[in-house]
Amino acid sequence: MYIMDVPGWGLWTLIILVLAVAQMPAFIVLLPVIIYVFSVTATIPAVIFTIWSLLVGLSDNILKPLLLGRGMETPTLVILLGAIGGMILFGILGLFVGSIILALGYELFMAWLDRENAQELSNNK
Repeated sequence: MYIMDVPGWGLWTLIILVLAVAQMPAFIVLLPVIIYVFSVTATIPAVIFTIWSLLVGLSDNILKPLLLGRGMETPTLVILLGAIGGMILFGILGLFVGSIILALGYELFMAWLDRENAQELSNNK
């Protein structure tokens, strides 16, 4: 958006970041921006911007689930709630810290439940 000289590109980018945290598609913001770019620039740069925007939006939908849960058995909902709660409480840094803390808490709780179940099974034998 900066290269295409879209007015308020920083604000649009911030809105896309908030939508990404809320697990919503970036196309909600990019569609009006694409329409604006087509109305004020030549066709070839507007088409290149549209293709780039579509690739970025689609890659977000593909890469986010792969990278968020990589190597973990924690449900995505737990990570999402941690990210949103951390963002509300601590800002951008909380986006990462919140999801880590909630995921660790979830894993500890599940390990505690498994330990109790294992003890009950061994006592019954």
